[in-house]
Amino acid sequence: MIPSGVILYGPPGSGKDTITRELARLHPDFALFERLKAGPGRTTGYRLTTADHIEELSSAGELLYHNARYDAEYAIDRQGVAALVDAGRVPVLHMGQVVGASAVAAFPLHWIRVLLWCPLDVTESRSFDRGDEDVDARVKVWHETREDLLAHASEPWTLTIRTDQLSPAASANAIVAALTSNAPAESQNIGELVG
Repeated sequence: MIPSGVILYGPPGSGKDTITRELARLHPDFALFERLKAGPGRTTGYRLTTADHIEELSSAGELLYHNARYDAEYAIDRQGVAALVDAGRVPVLHMGQVVGASAVAAFPLHWIRVLLWCPLDVTESRSFDRGDEDVDARVKVWHETREDLLAHASEPWTLTIRTDQLSPAASANAIVAALTSNAPAESQNIGELVG
C-alpha cells in the first residue's frame, strides 16, 4: 500500500469509531489517529495533554489542525501522523469540521476523504444507546456539521456514505476499495445528502 491516510468526517453518531474498528479488523495496517486533547469529557481515543502544550505546538508550527468543542481543545500534530506512517500504518483521522479535513489533507499522503452522514434522529438514538451524557450538545453539533457542509458544498470527497443505510462492514470495504483503486476526491451533491 502506498503511504495513505483516511479522513472520516461526519456529525456525532455517524459511525466514525465503528467504521475505524471495522477497518482495523479488515487490515491491521489501519490505526486510529489519537488526537491531542486538553479538557473534560471522553478520554478513550485521545492523547491527553494540556492547553499550554497544544499552544506550544501551534506556535512551533507543529499542528495540522486545532479546534475547540465540548469545552475541550483538540489538535492534530504533524509528528503524531508521521509516527504512524513511519510505522507502516494507515492513519484514520476523525474530523468534525470541513476546514480541518482540508488542513489535514495538506500532509503529504494519499488521503481518502470520506463523508459519513446520518439523519438527526439516528445521531440522537446512537448517542443515547452508547450512554453519552451530553446528547443535547451532540445534537447541536449535528446541526453545526450540516451547516458546515452546506457552507463548503464544493469541497471534494472520495466517498459519501449514509451510515444509516450501509453497514459498518460494507462501509469499511468501500473505503478499502477506494484506497486500493486510488479513487479521486470529487464534489458531491451536499444539498441532496443533508436535506
